[in-house]
Amino acid sequence: MNTRALLSMPLFALCALLHACGGGGGSNESSAAPPPQASAPATASAAATASAATPASAPSSAAADTTVPQSTTPNVQTIRVASNSTNTRNILQTSVTICVPGTSTCQTIDNIQVDTGSHGLRILASALSPSIALPLVAGSNQSAVVAECAVFGSGYTWGAVRTADVRLAGQVARSTSVQLIADSAAPTTAQDCTQSGLPMLSASSLRANGILGVGPFSADCGAGCAVTAMPRWYYSCVSANCVASTLAVAQQVTNPVANFASDNNGVLIELPDVPDNGAATVTGTMTFGIGSQSNNLLGQATVLKSNSLSGYVTTDFGGSQYASSFIDSGSNGVFFPSTTLAKCGVWYCPSTPQTIAATIRSPSGAQSAVSFTIAQSTALFGTGNFAFDNLAGSASGYFDWGLPFFYGRRVFTALAGRATPAGPGPYYAF
Repeated sequence: MNTRALLSMPLFALCALLHACGGGGGSNESSAAPPPQASAPATASAAATASAATPASAPSSAAADTTVPQSTTPNVQTIRVASNSTNTRNILQTSVTICVPGTSTCQTIDNIQVDTGSHGLRILASALSPSIALPLVAGSNQSAVVAECAVFGSGYTWGAVRTADVRLAGQVARSTSVQLIADSAAPTTAQDCTQSGLPMLSASSLRANGILGVGPFSADCGAGCAVTAMPRWYYSCVSANCVASTLAVAQQVTNPVANFASDNNGVLIELPDVPDNGAATVTGTMTFGIGSQSNNLLGQATVLKSNSLSGYVTTDFGGSQYASSFIDSGSNGVFFPSTTLAKCGVWYCPSTPQTIAATIRSPSGAQSAVSFTIAQSTALFGTGNFAFDNLAGSASGYFDWGLPFFYGRRVFTALAGRATPAGPGPYYAF
């Protein structure tokens, strides 16, 4: 998983009807999602040095700042889980409006996955109208195209980096770098990128039209990629020749929330609870900002500061501690190690529902006890429903609190270095 870049290994990847997406990506029935590792851009994965980069958004004085500018801009975005063409369960999606920078030439694109485990907007070129001519991010010379390899748990996306105005609710992230997946401007995938799993370059393989990464960091790689040309990150492409290249933080693919004029210090995701046998559809909200309006106050939420470099927290479970833990709306199950639960492929399928107790801990010492139920996966899939809060799968060495964790909760993800009423992020709160 990439700790700085796409925080958890994203999350949707190759999940078919009975397949898992989580822990840094999807996986097939016969193998579990791979563990997060700083060297795999899988959260689109940054190289090891990228994960140690200083969050680009963090001002030096942010540590003690709890004063949040107030806003009256509409800040609520509708999100939903529903049936989809690939029969993938627990895929949280929304619509995003993309505009040519500084113009009213725009297009709204549906079926964009909402992912608190990655950073930045990635959209399939095939989903974008030819009339939306987004400018390329400037390369090292006039003939060079900046491209990116974003590695997820079960594959990779490849495409040019372009600039767009991104509209969500009443907010606009102006002149924001996005990845256009399978962009004809970068037709040749870098060799080392092709060795990162299966290509996720179409709606069927991506399981969506794109990914909206609203994780706890602003840029998807950060200072590491600005000073060192690292494989499976950014590339300078001239004709068919693509070589790893540095890219300034300001030009890297960016979490759009970080570029809002207000309500720009994090997100709040709220989804209703669902019945034990799931629900066909679920509609919720993603509210921008933390403590910036009356609808995004922390209230009594427990604040769990995450690691400032990786975004990780620790989960205590079954007598073990999993320091590589993350809360990730882009994973379609809760993924964790178990030697006792029966499995059907990558999914757990106990004969009767099992209640699991765990504790999520912050490096600062704060903690929250969490209990959740795991049902038989095959029985859940047999219902024909698409939203489940009791779907879980196997992992090795890490704990991925995926979308089932979000049902029936108010879950905040705070951006690194941005002032909030509980101090600067990164943190989770619920």
